[in-house]
Amino acid sequence: MNEPKSIPLHDFHSRHGARFVNFGGWNMPVQYTSILEEHKAVRTGAGLFDVSHMGEFFVTGNEAAGFLDRLLVNRIATMKPGKAVYSPMCAEDGSVVDDLIVYRISSEEFLICVNASNIEKDLDWINRQAREWNSGVLIEDQSSEYCLLALQGPAAELILGASGLAEAAKLKRFNHLSVTLGSAELRICRTGYTGEDGFEIYVAPEHAEELAERILAAGENKNIRLCGLGARDSLRLEAGLPLYGHELSDSISPIEAGLSWTVKLDKDNFVGKVALLEQKSKGPGKCVIHFKLEGRRIARENTPVLNAGNETVGSVLSGTLSPMSGSPIGSALVDSSAKERTLYVDLRGNRILLNVAQPPLHQ
Repeated sequence: MNEPKSIPLHDFHSRHGARFVNFGGWNMPVQYTSILEEHKAVRTGAGLFDVSHMGEFFVTGNEAAGFLDRLLVNRIATMKPGKAVYSPMCAEDGSVVDDLIVYRISSEEFLICVNASNIEKDLDWINRQAREWNSGVLIEDQSSEYCLLALQGPAAELILGASGLAEAAKLKRFNHLSVTLGSAELRICRTGYTGEDGFEIYVAPEHAEELAERILAAGENKNIRLCGLGARDSLRLEAGLPLYGHELSDSISPIEAGLSWTVKLDKDNFVGKVALLEQKSKGPGKCVIHFKLEGRRIARENTPVLNAGNETVGSVLSGTLSPMSGSPIGSALVDSSAKERTLYVDLRGNRILLNVAQPPLHQ
């Protein structure tokens, strides 16, 4: 086993009392105080996350827009500079290589943020696709050039304003801009992974700690907390947001995951279109659902999902206890024919009624 890599602000997190875990090959802060407290801070005030393990690729050139439009299932070529788009990236069979966010910086320059555990795989995949494309596209892995801080919660805009970043208030959802703060160049994006309002900020590693301390000081009287991966996961599951390797994977397509809105089947061509078009027209055999359970017992990943006849019709993908409602919540992949019927989870031989629910799961 290789030793996990450390993010640039590792010492900063240690000083603030972080507990670390190996996540996707990175030594990442999982919590500082408690996941419950950090989760609730994001829902009621603000939480500051360090997600610098994520990967950043730049795609540039006069063919960059057309290339990305073919590479990804969502529509890229027509997006304007300053906009961001979420999209799965599929293989020819419709399975998901990764899901990512694309930021258009100019007519010929795009920033792509990919999942940390998929950086090498994604770079190889994108380069292979580029070799089959026309000239005029350059792909650069600049993951080591950036830290990524995420400020999430209803107080996020006020805190950034108090941090000297009043420009953030101008941004609409899924928009971004470049600003200067002191000697630091920042890219502020109104995006996030918690179901709350918030921002993700790209910053060079040498300026990241100063920015983090500035944000924490500005949010001191607004219930800000440093938050780790534990709260990030419970927040995204409450919001019904997919995690690659769970609700999306090389065996779960965007159609099956309930992300048909990202798949622009009216585009001329893109990788996976034929398979996804067929799946959409016939209807997927499996689908991702979200659920709540009565009581306090959590249905963890791979827990069997049963129908009324005690037949296995699926399995749990993600499960946790919602810090806001106090109820177990989760997601599951089930046979499409079973999703409208009475379902149960098998918790060590005990059948517990599964209540299908629409996110957000804490309301």
